[in-house]
Amino acid sequence: MKAAIIEDEPLAIAELENLLGEVAPDVRIVARLDSVAESVRWLRDNSADLLFMDIHLGDGQSFDIFEEVKITAPVIFITAYDEYALKAFKFQGVDYILKPFD
Repeated sequence: MKAAIIEDEPLAIAELENLLGEVAPDVRIVARLDSVAESVRWLRDNSADLLFMDIHLGDGQSFDIFEEVKITAPVIFITAYDEYALKAFKFQGVDYILKPFD
């Protein structure tokens, strides 16, 4: 399974990758994207079977990505903010994980 991580905190990316290596070793990370703009550019020409998205990125919210490109892959939102949970499930969200996670 191919997955992309949209996250602007390197420590959170490393933590997620380590966790995935333990619980889902068949998941292959094909992209690590740290902004809305970079994610939009990548998603226009590439795809993944699963997306992990932080909500707050340096140049906006990950919800902004959905305004620019059509996303059909399921999304697991990873964030420190619980107030976006309902909104996340309107944007391909299949899970909502609060940071810090273990």
